[in-house]
Amino acid sequence: MGDLDRIHWRCRRGLLELDLVLEAFLKRGYGRLDAGQRRLFNELLEQPDNDLLDLVMGRTESPDTEFRDLVGKLRAA
Repeated sequence: MGDLDRIHWRCRRGLLELDLVLEAFLKRGYGRLDAGQRRLFNELLEQPDNDLLDLVMGRTESPDTEFRDLVGKLRAA
């Protein structure tokens, strides 16, 4: 299993809304990330589903400034 396959598997979540956002991002934006941003994306996937959905939907902001740019890219996808 390649790296992209692993990421795709990790993007399968328990919330349909989150699945749709992450799937769209994998198709449109993931390939443009550099190595550091990919590492951050992996770290972002460690978040619980509800917390991650709140970040992506703009209901909360990440206290970690590193994630803000990446979350913006997720929102735009």
